[in-house]
Amino acid sequence: MKQAKVRDDIVVPAIFAIYIYAVFKIILFKFDSIDITFLWHQLQRGLEYPGYFKNRLQLANFTPFESISMNIERLTNHDVINLFGNIALFIPFGILLLLMSHNRRMTLSGIFMRSLGLSLSLECLQLVFSMGSFDVDDLILNVSGGILGYGIYKLMGRNNMPDSDSPSGHPSRFASFS
Repeated sequence: MKQAKVRDDIVVPAIFAIYIYAVFKIILFKFDSIDITFLWHQLQRGLEYPGYFKNRLQLANFTPFESISMNIERLTNHDVINLFGNIALFIPFGILLLLMSHNRRMTLSGIFMRSLGLSLSLECLQLVFSMGSFDVDDLILNVSGGILGYGIYKLMGRNNMPDSDSPSGHPSRFASFS
C-alpha cells in the first residue's frame, strides 16, 4: 500500500511535471534551450510595437480544419509530423491527468477542458512571444490527443484494477468510462 501512495503522491506528479516541461520545450522552443532573456526581448518588442501583434494575428489560422486539410492534401514528412505529433504530444496528458486524479471525478469532459486549456495557453504564448503561429487546428489536434489518452487509459483496463483507496480493494464506482 505504501508503494501505491509513493507512486500516486510523488512519482506520477514528478512525471507530470517533466512532461509539462517537455511540452513547453517542444511547442514553444522547438527543442532549443529555454532562454528567458530572449522571451523578455520578444515580449518587449511586442509591447513597444503593437502593430507587431496585429501582424501576428493576421497570420494566425482561426478557421477550423484549414491547416489540417492542407496538411492532408500535401502530406509531406513535415505535415505528417505536424498532424500526428500534435495528437501524440497530448496523449500522455490525458493519461497522466487520470493517474493524478486517482481515476476519481475525472470525466471525459474534464480531460477535454484541461486539454483545451493547456493547448490554448500554448497557442497564445506562441502568439505573444512570436515563437510560432496561433493555429486553431493545433487546438483540435491537441484536444484529440488528450481525449485519445483518456480512451487508451480506460481501454487498457485500468478501471478493472483494484482501487488502493477502496477498503474492499474493488474498483471504485468512479472508474467507469464517463
